[in-house]
Amino acid sequence: MARVIHVFRQPDRFVAGTVGEPGDRTFYLQAAENSRVISVTIEKQQVAVLAERLGSLLEEVASRFGADVPDEVSDDLLDMEPLQVPVEEEFKVGTMGLGWDAESKAVVVELLAITEGEVDETVVLDDTDEGPDAVRVFLDPSAARAFATRADRVVNAGRKPCPLCGEPLDPEGHICPRQNGYRRNSDLTEES
Repeated sequence: MARVIHVFRQPDRFVAGTVGEPGDRTFYLQAAENSRVISVTIEKQQVAVLAERLGSLLEEVASRFGADVPDEVSDDLLDMEPLQVPVEEEFKVGTMGLGWDAESKAVVVELLAITEGEVDETVVLDDTDEGPDAVRVFLDPSAARAFATRADRVVNAGRKPCPLCGEPLDPEGHICPRQNGYRRNSDLTEES
């Protein structure tokens, strides 16, 4: 079967979001342009890495190419709306690629589907017929900064960490290794 590449050159939105309760959330990236919406499943850690790398890429683009890159995005310009429903997974993200398109002055985010074998680096940001399905999104620097800001907030909106061990607290607490297996309640604070 031929490879499918979903390209969003001027997306209306590109956001990270979740479905489910903290501790049992599924993470998605969703791109929308006109009436077309594509959602892909992604791991929480991948969202965090993507946001971090986007920030680094924006800094490099500003210094190397003199691109107008905002340091931060005001809250009123952030897209904090929920994912568009129904959320239907196109594929699960395996490999991610980032680039800078000097011609359109846009950050290019490419998300490749998980495959059985290793992904040849030449298929990232390439239009060959061979390789995994992909989503390719072009973002101006402001939209890229807004995506990274929202992605950080989505990742950090989960369960609060235990003040002793840093592991996530469930509503009923957790077995804390720093307390020799004593079950800490989530409403306890660092008083010791």
